[in-house]
Amino acid sequence: MKTFSDKVRDIVKKIPKGKTMTYKQVATKAGNPKAARAVGAVMRANYDETIPCHRVVKTDGGLGEYNRGGALRKKEILRLEGATW
Repeated sequence: MKTFSDKVRDIVKKIPKGKTMTYKQVATKAGNPKAARAVGAVMRANYDETIPCHRVVKTDGGLGEYNRGGALRKKEILRLEGATW
């Protein structure tokens, strides 16, 4: 049986270039709509480059943090991918 963290990583891994999902959307898809903060914790601990954690953004339109260069780097990567959020 997959853990919540495994489910989150699987979901985020499938977010295509140019698209984003909110922490809440990821949490909901992983089976717990109230676990947006937990999704953030999973993303914060993610150092697997095959999991595009930069594609997960805040529900209020903010970017959130990014452990590989900060919010400015996250914004830059999303723009390069053609994402609008």
